Amino acid sequence: MQLTDVRRVLSSTPAAFRALLASAPDGALAFREAPTAWTPREVICHVVEAEVTDWRPRVEIIVSDSADKRFTPFDREGGARRYAGWSVAALLDELERMRRDNLTYLSGLDLDDRALASTGIHPEFGAVTLGQLLACWAAHDLAHVNQISRALLKHVGPDIGPWRKYFSLLA
Repeated sequence: MQLTDVRRVLSSTPAAFRALLASAPDGALAFREAPTAWTPREVICHVVEAEVTDWRPRVEIIVSDSADKRFTPFDREGGARRYAGWSVAALLDELERMRRDNLTYLSGLDLDDRALASTGIHPEFGAVTLGQLLACWAAHDLAHVNQISRALLKHVGPDIGPWRKYFSLLA
């Protein structure tokens, strides 16, 4: 994945989240497609939390002059606690604000191939490159757009009657 592709995904996904969630009814925002699956609301809490405690802090570790390149483990459930009580509209606003700041930060790094090959130490995977981290950030966004879209589809699925047979995602 090229850095320009990463930037394109990272800059466009907040609008995708807003398009999916801003007018979704409460029932859809609280829908679980499986007992252990996150609701669309929980997903957006997680994505916003990752902007604070995961992506940028890890980039900062990799590009720093520090000899210690170990990442802090990411609490995947932390967003549910940090953003409990926030409205979806406020979460979407926060994601847009933070993403804008994080993209400005990334642009200021003037990353080249050498920088993208720099490594940090992931608590589970060991050495990972900055390029891999940035590609994962974009993939993370896309996976959660897909997850929310799928949950919203499954929320309305029972109401579509015989057309259900045409929706493989509802099988």
